[in-house]
Amino acid sequence: MSLSKPIKYQKRNNPNSDFCCVPKCAISGKFNSTISFHHFPKDETLRKIWIRNVRRENLVIKRTTTVCSRHFVSTDVIQGGRRRLKEGAVPVLFAWNDYSLPAASVWERRPRPEDGVTEKENMDVELLLQCHDYDAKPEPSALDIAYEKIEAQQLVIEELRKRLEEVTLKQSFGLERFSASDDDIRFYTRFASYRHLQAFWRQIEPATRRIVRVGTQPSTSSPTAAPDKAGDLPRHPSRCLPLIDELFLFLVYLSLGLKEKDLGDRFNIHQSAVSRIIKSWVNFLYTLLGAVRIWMSPEEIRATMPSVFGKYSDTQVIIDCTELRCQVPSSLLLQSETFSQCKSHATLKGMIGVSPHGAVTFVSSLYPGSVSDKELFRQSGIIPLLDKDMAVMVDEGFRIDDLVPCKVYRPPFQLSHDEVLVTQDIARLRIHVERIIQHIKEIKLFDTIIPLTISGSINQLFEVACLLTNYQNKPLVKAWAKELTLY
Repeated sequence: MSLSKPIKYQKRNNPNSDFCCVPKCAISGKFNSTISFHHFPKDETLRKIWIRNVRRENLVIKRTTTVCSRHFVSTDVIQGGRRRLKEGAVPVLFAWNDYSLPAASVWERRPRPEDGVTEKENMDVELLLQCHDYDAKPEPSALDIAYEKIEAQQLVIEELRKRLEEVTLKQSFGLERFSASDDDIRFYTRFASYRHLQAFWRQIEPATRRIVRVGTQPSTSSPTAAPDKAGDLPRHPSRCLPLIDELFLFLVYLSLGLKEKDLGDRFNIHQSAVSRIIKSWVNFLYTLLGAVRIWMSPEEIRATMPSVFGKYSDTQVIIDCTELRCQVPSSLLLQSETFSQCKSHATLKGMIGVSPHGAVTFVSSLYPGSVSDKELFRQSGIIPLLDKDMAVMVDEGFRIDDLVPCKVYRPPFQLSHDEVLVTQDIARLRIHVERIIQHIKEIKLFDTIIPLTISGSINQLFEVACLLTNYQNKPLVKAWAKELTLY
């Protein structure tokens, strides 16, 4: 038999109009009896999977739209009687996924009459060609295109979200905004670096649940206000800022001396909330840091004594006073008490004690500016801490020899040759307490005239500022860093 002769299709006895809607599939129910045709499922999720797998653009699902059984795994087609699909079956075998469709027994080769194909058979073939575009390349379905567009849009959305977070972070005035710059941290908080500030935060964070909010009363009826442990104060359920940003706000207030309205605008909260945060944190830190023992024993002083002290190695503390300018009160009596001859202005006066290696070990309360150094020393409460084996180093204004049971290192008034050398030695060592005081007075809140509106909390603010220097600073003298361990 010659293969060059025309092929005649074998017709079914009972032909139907079913045909496969898959591109490049030539199967039709008119010429096949071994292939079954299956309608799209009614389940929406399963139907979408069928549509995606078929890959026919602008496919409209009708009652007569079917997929032939050649595109299903053989185990998904239930044989016997009327062929049907297993539940959840999905067409997966196609020409574009490297699956070669098996030839179906839809026609057989028979010798054709020499006069060619009849006109009716030509019409049948043309109708079949119209139903299927055999030469068309497989194109992605509309669902695939939609998925690609969705993925592209998701990438754009993710990029825009990142940009929005960056812009929001730049606009927000919180600690996280300045975490990458140690210079900004030093400017706003006076801590040496972001790492130092985080170390300080880790020390105080466990105690922050005991903060008592000024101007608020926790509700005992709320479950959130229940004590964490026996005896612990309940936490207030709501706050304007995260706790670490509240600390950052308080440090900015101390370091820069900004007004409450300015801080409210920067942190995007109400001015009254700023006032409550400042008062709450100053009371909290005053209680927390004030409970830490900063006065050092003679053994601890000797263990951290820098070698430059030489013949003054028994020095326990270096003492000096500082004055803060304050608003002139309206009362004439208070004006006379706060007026300082040295500053020619109303002031508040405090005394600070520093160990030889540079740690603040004593802070007095603030007194009216007219008080003398000797009287302030008497009232400060430092005398009971001293004994005969110690020595204090003071300025020439402290005539306290009759008040203390220990030695006093003070520059002499009469400057003979030997006394000049003594004065130089003491001044060279006392410069370090001056540096601590300078660091405290560089705090902008104390560098300007203190308003009377904060006179009720100025003692707490002053002591907290002094105590924070033990956590904020590095060694005052670089050469001492290798000689001692900071307290």
